[in-house]
Amino acid sequence: MKLYLDEDISPRVAELLRENGVNAVSAHEKEMKGASDEEQLIAAVNEERVMVTRNRNDFITLTVRFFQDLKPHQGLIIVPHSIPGSNFKLFSHLIPSIYHNGLFAILSFIKSKVLSFAQNIFS
Repeated sequence: MKLYLDEDISPRVAELLRENGVNAVSAHEKEMKGASDEEQLIAAVNEERVMVTRNRNDFITLTVRFFQDLKPHQGLIIVPHSIPGSNFKLFSHLIPSIYHNGLFAILSFIKSKVLSFAQNIFS
């Protein structure tokens, strides 16, 4: 699992994830703070990382656009705002749990179906 944490998640979460053996980087560490959402997603794509964000609406819109443009990416994990952003330890345990407990597998399955459907329509 390779993760790219959006700038709306503290870089401390990336540090805690790495301490637990997860390959994670933060937009802050990559000097991408202030970059557009699209630039953040492209950075994640270029490093073959799953995007992790709290910015649900914008990244869902971007994901749909990427699929329409036949630009696949490694996936998206959306952390709800009901999880306090200051609870770094909870974040660092929640993210791998989402990934490993099948929710990411479901998202990947949906992603592959949408991409396949889009390819059939546009070819």
